[in-house]
Amino acid sequence: MQASATTGDTLNSPWRNPWVLAWVGLVATVLVVNATFIYFAIATNPGLVADDYYDRGQRYEKTLNSRLAKAPGWTQRIDIPDDIKAKQSATILVTLVDKTGQPVTPERVNFFAYRPSDKSADFSVPMVVEGPGRYSVRVTFPLFGAWDALIAVRHDGDEVTTGERIQVARP
Repeated sequence: MQASATTGDTLNSPWRNPWVLAWVGLVATVLVVNATFIYFAIATNPGLVADDYYDRGQRYEKTLNSRLAKAPGWTQRIDIPDDIKAKQSATILVTLVDKTGQPVTPERVNFFAYRPSDKSADFSVPMVVEGPGRYSVRVTFPLFGAWDALIAVRHDGDEVTTGERIQVARP
């Protein structure tokens, strides 16, 4: 009699039920995925937070209003090729004109490239004058993926920036 009671307990075990196994598997999968996300969040921190984030936030409205008051009224046209590939050079053009359509000659124009997922890949390059109001830069993106490009134009001590998202393809 003892042997049949043990066999009956094995047949009625909840671990033989497919629904119990499915729920345990689902919970285990969720825990493993969450642990993986936590690991990657800690191990691959891009460090895109500015050191003075609180002070910048406090000055944000003042900075925004002063920029709007000083806005020169220029029109910037950024020509970025659609087929940029990693580790291959590409030319980016910027055209600057004022309110009347006349070319603008600023003190300096810089191209900044920021990698949202990797701060160590960020770089900046000064743009060269091609003609009145036309500036170009030849850049090589070291990694494929999403990049944030920023064109910074310095004129009369003020800096006007324009941002653009660039998708860089695999080589």
